[in-house]
Amino acid sequence: MFRRLREDIRSVFDRDPAARTSWEVLTCYPGVHALLMYRLSHWLWHFRFRWLGRLVSHFARFLTGIEIHPGATIGRRFFIDHGMGVVIGETAIIGDDVTLYHGVTLGGTSWNKGRRHPTLENAVVIGAGAQILGPITVGARSKVGSNAVVVKDVPAGTTAVGNPARIIDSEQGLLREEKAGQMGFSAYALAGHQDDPLAKAIHGLLDHAVETDRRLEALLKKLEGKGVCVEDELATADKFDPKYLSKLVD
Repeated sequence: MFRRLREDIRSVFDRDPAARTSWEVLTCYPGVHALLMYRLSHWLWHFRFRWLGRLVSHFARFLTGIEIHPGATIGRRFFIDHGMGVVIGETAIIGDDVTLYHGVTLGGTSWNKGRRHPTLENAVVIGAGAQILGPITVGARSKVGSNAVVVKDVPAGTTAVGNPARIIDSEQGLLREEKAGQMGFSAYALAGHQDDPLAKAIHGLLDHAVETDRRLEALLKKLEGKGVCVEDELATADKFDPKYLSKLVD
């Protein structure tokens, strides 16, 4: 028990630079309090003291603002940062080294019995306010951006953002970890210099159009140099302002 507690406290230091001392973590971190009370409620649930398990869970919600159903399955070194508003449903499965930020919901999309909540594999990070809904799987080492709404599986090692969530990039191995900050993920929101995935795609098309225009202009100049006459209307018919279109996208 105490070994697991020390492991939980150490995981806070690994993921929160604001943590100063073990005593501070133990007394002032609602995510740690919620996890400790979850373990008690889960033990009661496992041994079929269902009402008592729900009562402990309800008390933990009152104290911490974090609701974890005692039937949920949670792995080791689980960390909830800030915590307020986190909801974890009964059939949710959470692997090791997972991090959730405040306002995250691991919810169901059905009133039927059976598995109806998400599975988060190892080392997943879920940004603030994200909604992970239904019996889907978020693959190992994946990241879900702030306020994303995820209703489909997220492949391992990818980053998902938006509503509905879209996969914006994928890296392999260590490169993915090094470039995660450049792929649009932030625990709280998309970074200011990052675009929405759809906007990125449109910007890519605009860049392609600009390059095509440049090549056409070079081709027209070569034709004129060879003595081939190009009508003015044809030469200028497709002119457009990419900066204006970029402003519309942004």
